[in-house]
Amino acid sequence: MTMAWYGHLRFPGAPLWAVVFISWGIALVEYWLAVPANRLGHRVYSAAELKTLQEVITLIVFAGFSAFWLKEPLTLNHAVGFGFIALGAFFIFRGPFG
Repeated sequence: MTMAWYGHLRFPGAPLWAVVFISWGIALVEYWLAVPANRLGHRVYSAAELKTLQEVITLIVFAGFSAFWLKEPLTLNHAVGFGFIALGAFFIFRGPFG
């Protein structure tokens, strides 16, 4: 979804209608993969755990995508923010509260 939602930002002169249709095509393929993956994953993980995994993976992919595709620097603020998200993921999976 990162490429579908943000890949076009590298081409600001491209017509909006074209990037919308291309983005929809990319997203459709990803949905065809994500829906069965969630169905299978729910056999092992709760819905909250699945969503947490998805968000953490998305942030990791987006950080690399942002740096390499969009040429935007990652800053200390990003690292701190991602660290807090990782702490939240810890509590979802291994937190001390039952």
